Amino acid sequence: MADSREPPPLFNDDDDSHKDDDNDDLFTSAVQSPVSEQTTPEDNRKQDGGDDPLTSPPPAASLTPDPPAGVHPDLIESSEEPIEDIFSSVSLEPPAGGGGTQQEVSLEEEPDEPGLFDTTAAPKLQLNQIESESGDEFLHITVSDPQKIGEGMSAYMAYKVTTKTNITFFRKKNWGVMRRFSDFLGLHRKLVEKHLHSGRIIPPAPEKSAIGTTKIKLSSDKNADSGSSDFIEKRRASLERYMNRTGAHPTLRADPDFREFLELDADLPRATQTSALSSAGVLRLFNRVGETVNKMTFKMDESDQWFEEKTQQIESLDAQLRKLHSATEGLVWYRRDLATSTAAFAKSTAVLSSVEEHSSLSRALHQLAESTERTHTIHHAQADADFYILSENTKDYIQLIGAVKDVFHERVKTFQTWQHSQAMLAKKREAKAKAELAGRMDKVQQAQEEVAEWEAKVERSQEEFERISRAIKKEMEQFDVVRVQDFKDMVVKYLEALMTSQQQIIKVWETFLPEAKAIS
Repeated sequence: MADSREPPPLFNDDDDSHKDDDNDDLFTSAVQSPVSEQTTPEDNRKQDGGDDPLTSPPPAASLTPDPPAGVHPDLIESSEEPIEDIFSSVSLEPPAGGGGTQQEVSLEEEPDEPGLFDTTAAPKLQLNQIESESGDEFLHITVSDPQKIGEGMSAYMAYKVTTKTNITFFRKKNWGVMRRFSDFLGLHRKLVEKHLHSGRIIPPAPEKSAIGTTKIKLSSDKNADSGSSDFIEKRRASLERYMNRTGAHPTLRADPDFREFLELDADLPRATQTSALSSAGVLRLFNRVGETVNKMTFKMDESDQWFEEKTQQIESLDAQLRKLHSATEGLVWYRRDLATSTAAFAKSTAVLSSVEEHSSLSRALHQLAESTERTHTIHHAQADADFYILSENTKDYIQLIGAVKDVFHERVKTFQTWQHSQAMLAKKREAKAKAELAGRMDKVQQAQEEVAEWEAKVERSQEEFERISRAIKKEMEQFDVVRVQDFKDMVVKYLEALMTSQQQIIKVWETFLPEAKAIS
């Protein structure tokens, strides 16, 4: 940010020197709004020591986002309950499997208490997904209930796609259908074929994973390992983000194929060109190589400064997003390693407490083991927040930048067609002039027809180039607005999850501190 001042202290009730900086705080509204819903002004003044809500930390419960789909709701404690009761049933056994699996830990919280973060509420392209109470159009799509159908190499995963909307051209307001992964890829291919040449930015579908798919095919429901479960959850979340991004585009959501995908109760026709090992997949690979060579060899003489500046901006944004994604991936792995090490420390401390003869020391070590196990649960949940809120959404935008580059390349191809038409027109005019000079009237008539034909092609190519240029500018205006809103939502949700986890860790150690001081 342009403002380089340090943020106001969260826990200093006596310092009022920061009150004049409230308007400069980027996340003031994000912190204040949940507080106002759950506390009265009198309660705020009692907690804060004044009228300024930033002089003391907001209640932990007010910072908890919506509960996630696919993430165990018991990962996070309720900040309104005593810490002794919240973690009374936590097991000191280390987590089984990899760090990316969900931990089945009972924290004895309220049934409706939201979790630490929401994998489905991660930033989406949802400018048009407004709450129905506002009266505006909205379209919200949920992908859930992954089911394995069949056995062996013919098995596949199917997902329930639930749609809620008030848009008039949909037949229902709330319904659900079952779709397999190849159906999503087939939908994306159809949208690309129909709209990419028009300058539309088509959100990319999740990538195929031959290794992950093979593991699912060969595994059974009884012996499915944690890696397969983690892969299925990642794919489910990525499919949901893809559908909501596509549905947020006003043109794509009105497409007949998109509407059929959401509304048709029966199974869709099998998408035969989505397999990476099929002949169509090999053909796509060769076409992609040809497109790459074309991009490298053909340099367009750009006459529009807007496109020149925007191309440089996209390249710079792509490079920085890749660096950010690499950093967030490292953060996720370090956080999961921290959770694993914390669990190992908790187990070792529990064993030590069982052999310690000094009663008060043994009791304190036992309490230390329980407190460490609670922090392990919190660290694990925060690692998932790092992954779904930061890493996955950054990866999605890297792919979206690739879709933007594809749209820009379509404009270049349209320009190539225009240039080719002009070159052919010049040749036809030259051939006509030679025929006239040679006095060959039979060739002149044919040459005139060819000149007229290529003049029409030049005119159509120029109109197509101007049309796709206007369409791309309009698409980029919408893309930039949505991108800013998405990253704002991403940062706010991540900070809320981070603050919630930190407050929970503080409560854990505040509870243990009297036990440590009681050692005698």
